[in-house]
This record gives sequence, C-alpha cells and structure tokens, in this order.
Amino acid sequence: MKFTVQKTHIAEAVSNIQRAVSTKTSIPALEGILLTAGSGELELCAYDLELGITTTIPAQVEEPGKTVLSAKIFSDIVRRTPDETVTVTVDEKNMASIESGYSKFSIIGIPAQEFPELPRLSDSTCLRLPSGVLKSMIRQTVFAVAESDAKPIHQGSLFNLQQGSLDVVSVDGYRLAKRTEPVDFPQDLSFVVPGKTLAEILRLLKDSDDPVELFAGRRHILFKIDNYTVISSLLEGEFLNYKAAIPADSKTQVVLRVRDAIDSVERVSLLITDRLKSPVRCQFGENEVRLLCTTSMGRASDQFGASIEGEPVEIGFNNRYLLDALRNTECDEVRVQLSGPLSPMKILPKEGDSFLFLVLPVRLKTE
Repeated sequence: MKFTVQKTHIAEAVSNIQRAVSTKTSIPALEGILLTAGSGELELCAYDLELGITTTIPAQVEEPGKTVLSAKIFSDIVRRTPDETVTVTVDEKNMASIESGYSKFSIIGIPAQEFPELPRLSDSTCLRLPSGVLKSMIRQTVFAVAESDAKPIHQGSLFNLQQGSLDVVSVDGYRLAKRTEPVDFPQDLSFVVPGKTLAEILRLLKDSDDPVELFAGRRHILFKIDNYTVISSLLEGEFLNYKAAIPADSKTQVVLRVRDAIDSVERVSLLITDRLKSPVRCQFGENEVRLLCTTSMGRASDQFGASIEGEPVEIGFNNRYLLDALRNTECDEVRVQLSGPLSPMKILPKEGDSFLFLVLPVRLKTE
C-alpha cells in the first residue's frame, strides 16, 4: 500500500476520529486506526466496540491496500511532520514507512483483518436535521447527562419523536434539560444515545443549515455529518417519564436577564469549594432576587433586579447545577417558574418553549 495526502487533511481527520480509539482493550487493533487506500481517497476508521467514527480524505493512491497503525504514534507523527504532504508506504509484512520532507519513520502495523467490522444497521429509519439545529439541541441538553452509572440509561440523552416534534432530553437525578424542535417525520420513535457519542457528534457539527442524517436502528444509530460517519450503540432500559416530572403549575413567575443571574451566582459561589460545599440561598421578593451563601470561610450576598409576579419564595440550589442551566439558555432573558421551596425551578425562554430546564432544590437549614 502506498499513498500521499495533504498534512492538514490527515492531521484533522486523525484528530477527529481518534477519540473513538479504544484505550482499554484486549484487541490490539482497536488501539489503532484502520487505513484503507483506494480510488483516489483514504478512509480512516476508529472503533472501540461502542462508538465508531469513519471519514475519507483525498489521496494520491499509488498502491491500494489496508493496514492498522497505532493511533497515538501515527497522530503524533502526522502532527509534527515538516512538509505539506505525507507519504505512507506499507510492505507485505505490515511495516509502515511514513515520510514527509526530510523526516522518515518506520513503525509496525497490524493486519487489517484483525480490526473488528463496524455494525451494520438493518431496518433503520432516517431523520434529517440542519446541522446547526442538531448542534443546538445537543449542546443545550448533554450537560445534564448522568455521570453516575447508578442508572445507565440516564448516561445518555433521549430522542423522542412524537406527532411531528422532536424532544431531546437529559436527566441525572438533580436536573433535567429538554430541547424541542418541530420535525418533518411521520412516525413516533424514541431511542437513547450515549452522552459520550453526543459529545463527539457535537465536535463535528457546524452552525450551518447543512443537512445531517440520522439512521436509527434497534441497537445502533448512525450519523452522517459532511464526510464523517459516526455509528454508536444505543442505551437500553426505561428512561424517566420526563413529561410527568415537569411541574404543571407555578406560584411565582420571574423574568430575568441571564447575564445578571450568572454574574450574581458566580460572585456568591466564590466561597464554595469542593471541600466547602453549601447551597446558594435564593430569595425572590419584590422585583429583585437576593442571593446568599454561607460556608465555614464566611458569608457572601448579592442581588439583581427582575420582574417577579406571585408569592415571594426562598429556595436553595446547588450552584453548579444552577449555573449549568443558565449558561446553556443561549438567550438574553428567561422565564423562571417556582412552585415553592421544595419544588424544582423551571427555566424557559422568555417567549415559547424551545427549551426547558429543571433544577431540583436543596433543602435549606433555618438561619
């Protein structure tokens, strides 16, 4: 096998796919990248038995073939090559020669047949979304994916297609994030995509109207994004009935500027550390929100103006969960709805309901 590629093309491709390379495996080939040269292009593939990423780049192919090269070594080499082009030659013993300018490396490859085949989707259903829309939906929900494996199904986001609408929902037991968009899709369908997969998808998506195709099967999902193909296992289990978890009524309605709220929470959080944890006490009164935080280091208070209707309420929150929600609103003003000191805070856009964040309160001690 022999091919020549542009350094910028192969360096970018390797950088984008190597996150799917397995780091803990009994199959040595999965620690590498499968290279397939043929018909004027080079295909690169990484796979960890749960997530696979494939892409193609233009190549001058003198001799077609396949091999697997160590992802770490190959990545380090192509990033540091001095010339604009990289030439790779692989002999019949899988010894790879990598040349660029005056630099030359020889590394041992692995036979391509030892690289496991990626899953094939059967009976899949195709959904098309603009790249920018899908990027926004993932970005506004993936932060609430559960990190704990106490309930593995919640380590992913639910994609729920129903009556021409798509909900993407994440929940971790302390907060919930939901993003909604109308879609042209005739049937009802739901599946749960692992958070790790969505994090990689997010890196590949652009803020554009270019179409992205999703093919959902029974056990796997496939994303086609530009010249990248991402295939992932789906999570199995019973996802939270998120519609039942959302409070229907509220006793206090607030409209506030997101930047004011973020700045204020960040200021009173300066006394909070991993060792000194304490809830942020939020007092919603007459057109102002007052924040207080007390730890063994001291006490902080701050306030900002807001439009408030309904009953005054004092409620406590984990500062990180509150900041995560506010930072992912992607708008200047939001509606906040409260039903009492022990009910979740509901955060919505000022107009419409394209997103909804729930943050569970922390029980406050009497001061």
